[in-house]
Amino acid sequence: MADRRLQVFHTVARLLSFTKAAETLHMTQPAVTFQVRQLEEYFNTRLFDRTHNRISLTDAGKKVYEYADRIFEFYSEMERAIREMTGDISGTLTIGASTTIAEYMLPALLGDFKENYPEITIHLKVSNSEGVVSMVENNIIDLGVVESPVGNKNLVVENCRRDQLVAIVPPGHPLAEKGTVEFSELLEYPFICREEGSGTRDVINDYLRQLKHSGAALKIAMELGSPEAVKGAVEAGMGVSVLSRATIRKELQLNTLVELYLDPPLDRPFSFVHQKQKFRLRAMEELLKFARSYCDDAQGAGAGERR
Repeated sequence: MADRRLQVFHTVARLLSFTKAAETLHMTQPAVTFQVRQLEEYFNTRLFDRTHNRISLTDAGKKVYEYADRIFEFYSEMERAIREMTGDISGTLTIGASTTIAEYMLPALLGDFKENYPEITIHLKVSNSEGVVSMVENNIIDLGVVESPVGNKNLVVENCRRDQLVAIVPPGHPLAEKGTVEFSELLEYPFICREEGSGTRDVINDYLRQLKHSGAALKIAMELGSPEAVKGAVEAGMGVSVLSRATIRKELQLNTLVELYLDPPLDRPFSFVHQKQKFRLRAMEELLKFARSYCDDAQGAGAGERR
């Protein structure tokens, strides 16, 4: 509803990048540049200084950004107030999720949510936990769902539920009949890891540091970018690994993998993370309310599982 030129300028100023703004707005970079130049012509002054492939706001640009912030805040407040009066819940939300959550948790949740709120359009971006938090920090996404602790105290973090991690080995492996293992036993074998920045990798590293044998190192055989790739490598006998129980249900049913509980147990939170916003779209509030209920149901259903 607001002036398109101002929306584009505000996004470029927030990200300090024409390229990132183009990606966020689903526009080409020349189109973004054109809109900003139109606004500069309107005010008859430069809004950005461009030097050495970097941009910064001029004094005029800072003033326009300050007012644009207030304008869009008022727009959000107005839309929220009118939608609450009319009972209309619609809009577009962009969610970011780590790979494990995007593949094994969100499909059912978002499918059920879409049935209840067909007027809300949801876009999903998949990255590792570190990447999702970065997208929240830069306002590229409205809501992140991650599988590792969030260090930025300026973000709102809300735990959804606990996720249990277990060791996995192929059938016939020397550890396959044990049922429960200490991590020190896994250190004797080649280890298949997720990539740096993955929530699973971070949680395993933290867990190892807390154990008495924290000085021992993983014998990393491979670093892979998804749970599916890790499972395939373990099935092929290339090493052992640790993954969320939620990711291996099919393989357990097909007897292509064996799960081993860790002693002491290892779990982690699945968490929602978003900016501290004074005004939020009703669609965002409804998604959070729905997701909280979904997490409570999932936690209750898993309460009887072995920890």
